Amino acid sequence: MNGRAQIRTLPDGRRLHMHDGPIDLIVEAFGAPSDVARAYQAAATRFAAVLDELCAELTLLRAPFRVGNPLPVGPIARRMMDAVRPHAARHFITPMAAVAGAVAEDILATMVANADLARAYVNDGGDIALHLTPGESFVAGMVECPDRLSLLGTATIDFDHSIRGIATSGWRGRSFSLGIADTVTVLAETAAMADAAATIIANAVNLPRHPAIARVPACNLAPDSDLGKLLVTQSVGPLTPYEVSEALDRGVREAETLREAGLIRAAALGLQGQLRTVNSIAPQLFAAHNISRSDRSLVHA
Repeated sequence: MNGRAQIRTLPDGRRLHMHDGPIDLIVEAFGAPSDVARAYQAAATRFAAVLDELCAELTLLRAPFRVGNPLPVGPIARRMMDAVRPHAARHFITPMAAVAGAVAEDILATMVANADLARAYVNDGGDIALHLTPGESFVAGMVECPDRLSLLGTATIDFDHSIRGIATSGWRGRSFSLGIADTVTVLAETAAMADAAATIIANAVNLPRHPAIARVPACNLAPDSDLGKLLVTQSVGPLTPYEVSEALDRGVREAETLREAGLIRAAALGLQGQLRTVNSIAPQLFAAHNISRSDRSLVHA
């Protein structure tokens, strides 16, 4: 193993925490104790090589996706490239838009290949890969925004939904955003697909040139950012309910386009107290929590 990776069992005795540079994973598996132990050992062994593998192809992965670009070698990098390819004709996007989801997928695939698990998940900073067997399900919480962990709602994901990836995005998150969404949660077939789509939808929730929104070139904040000179959101002032609705409308239209193209299964978009959902799978997929008429509205798209 490399000398950087930090891997430990959390105090609850059930979950594994794995950290290496910018990668921070929470892993949990359900099954016989011997299978869980094998899954965790396989995950730890694979994790030790992940960051070096990605760094070896970082120049390619930070470049805007274009047809004809060289193909990456590593399995995670290939997942990233496959996830962003469908968006490139309409949007600026680099494979880095899917890195967290692709890492989560790869670690989960390693666990499942080495153990018989009833269910499992790998959470990479809110981008989550899921493993479910028949009869199993997960309930995922949606927070209002990353820096204020109030529960906005939940999504119940069953085996039959064919959803195996959850991703989050927004201007308050750990990655830069071109839009102003407080939170976007996307459910898709894979975590890498959800990660790329969440980035695109969060970028679409926007009010271009609005005076209450402060933006700076991404390279001013991080010289090596894959977004280069594109303007990323740094703060969003109070907006009128009409302006919030207008910005969310833009995001909903993008989410509907991606849903119709089969690139997502469902999405929830939040901005300054309003929440919209795009969902055609099951009426009960999303459940709103503590949403009062005075400060929040729930609108189903």
